[in-house]
Amino acid sequence: MAAAISPAVGPHNVFVYGSLMADEVVHVLLTRVPPSSPALLPNFHRFSVKGRVYPAILPVENKTVTGKVIKGLTDDELVILDNFEDVEYVRRSVEISLLDTSEKMLAETYIWSNAEDPDLYGEWDFEEWQRLHMKDFLAMTKGFMDVLGEPDSATRVETYETFYKVDSSSDV
Repeated sequence: MAAAISPAVGPHNVFVYGSLMADEVVHVLLTRVPPSSPALLPNFHRFSVKGRVYPAILPVENKTVTGKVIKGLTDDELVILDNFEDVEYVRRSVEISLLDTSEKMLAETYIWSNAEDPDLYGEWDFEEWQRLHMKDFLAMTKGFMDVLGEPDSATRVETYETFYKVDSSSDV
C-alpha cells in the first residue's frame, strides 16, 4: 500500500490533476481545504482509465497536464493522500510551473503505477467528471474516510470497486 512510503518532514506541496482538484473531495479527505494555485506539469499526459472515473498521468514528451498545487500539507495529510491514491499510483517529486507567476517549484504528485496499462486511453476531462461523477465520487470518498484506520478497513481501490460494483476480474 502506498502509505508505506516514508514522507519527508512537511510542509508538503502536492500537484493534483484529477478528483483532488475538487475542493469538496479534498475537504472530505483532510477536513480542510489548504491553499492552492493553478499549475502545469510538463512532459506528462492525463489519461482516462477504462473502468474508472478518475485519471492517470504518465510521462509523455511534449505534453502538459493542467492541475493545481495544494500547498502546506502536514505529514499526516500526506499519509491520508497516500492511502487514498493506494497501490494504483506511486508518489514522486516533479517540477511544476505555477500558472499565475510562471515560478517553477518541486511538488509531490501521484503517477500511475502501471506504465504499460492497456486500460489507459484518450484524455480525462475534469469538467465532465464534475458533471457526471463528482456526487457519487464524494459519497465513495466519505465511505472510505469513515473506515480509514479501522482494523481490516478496505483500501481505497476496494472501496471504489465495491461502491461502483466493479468486477476486477472481468474485462469491463
